[in-house]
Amino acid sequence: MPRLLPWSAWTVVAASAASMILAGCGTLTQSSNQTLLVQTVLDYKPVDGVGCVLSNAAGRWFVMTPAKVTVKKAAGPLRVDCRKDGAASDELVGARQDRTLWGNYVLTGGLGNKLDRETGRGFEYPGTVTVVLTRDAPDPRYAPPEGRVVY
Repeated sequence: MPRLLPWSAWTVVAASAASMILAGCGTLTQSSNQTLLVQTVLDYKPVDGVGCVLSNAAGRWFVMTPAKVTVKKAAGPLRVDCRKDGAASDELVGARQDRTLWGNYVLTGGLGNKLDRETGRGFEYPGTVTVVLTRDAPDPRYAPPEGRVVY
């Protein structure tokens, strides 16, 4: 008759299997929020007090740089639109899949990846977002006609 493992050994096996399965799904193990540091630079120098709107499929947030902001994660990019005194920038910051990627495919057959894409929990943005501002050139469509003075 084959010898069965003692009760404590089965507990260890079950706990190990459960932890491997849970490690593969960001929806179960990751937060849906992430804190980012947003900073702005113009002409290779930091600029304080720049208003920035951050937005993705999960919401919209406003900060004055430099600042930390907690955003709701999404699988898609984070748009960062910053403006101050004729300087502006509109950038997209890509989300990348975090360490749960392989666990999702190996342990859940891809189902965990689908859930993570819907909730954004299996994705991360860079912890620091540095926005490079450029000076706005005047839009020629709104310039006064040649030879006219505008007061």
